Amino acid sequence: MIRSLKGFSVIQRSAERLSAWLFLNEKPQEQPLDGLHPYRKCFSPRTPSSPHEREAGLTLIELIVTVAILGLLASAAVPIARWNVKRIKERELRADLWEMRRSIDAYKDAADKGGIQTKVDSDNYPPDLETLVKGIEVKGKKVRFLRRIPIDPMTGKADWGMRSEQDDPNSDSFGGQNLYDVYTKSQGTALNGTKYADW
Repeated sequence: MIRSLKGFSVIQRSAERLSAWLFLNEKPQEQPLDGLHPYRKCFSPRTPSSPHEREAGLTLIELIVTVAILGLLASAAVPIARWNVKRIKERELRADLWEMRRSIDAYKDAADKGGIQTKVDSDNYPPDLETLVKGIEVKGKKVRFLRRIPIDPMTGKADWGMRSEQDDPNSDSFGGQNLYDVYTKSQGTALNGTKYADW
C-alpha cells in the first residue's frame, strides 16, 4: 500500500513538471496584423492589402482626370485652330489682291508715260492678268509686271473676278474693255464681318 502511494506521488510530480515545462515553452499565438480575428476579418470592409493596390487606385483616378482635362482642352483648341487658319488665309488674300492691283497700277503708269502702246478705249489699263505675267516691251526691254497669277486662298484656284473701268463697282460680270480691278470669287464672310468679294 505504501509503495503504491509512493508510486502515485512520483507520477503526480512528473505530470506537474511536464505541465510546467509545456507552459514555459508554449509560443504565443500570432495576432493578425490588422488586429482582427480571422472570422471578423471575413465580415470587415475590404481595404487595400498593399501599397501597390493603393497606388493603382490613385493612378486610375489620375488617369480619368487627365483624360477629362485633355478632352476639355481639345474641344477648346479646335475653334481656335480654325480661327487661326482662317486668319492666315485672309492675310494671304489681302497680299495677293495688293500684288495684282499694284501690277495693274504699274502697267497704267508705264502706259501713261508713253512706254506702252495701248488701245484707245483701254484707258491705258492692261487687257488681262495674263498680259501682266507675259510682259510688255518697254523701250526695247521686256518688262513683266506680275511674276505669276496667285492662287486664291479662299477658292484654291487661280481664277479671279475682274472688272473693267466701265463696269459697275459691284458688278460680277467682266466687260472686257480693260482690267481695272480684281476681286475674289469667294462668297465667304471675313472675321470682321465683311464679304471677301468686297475687299
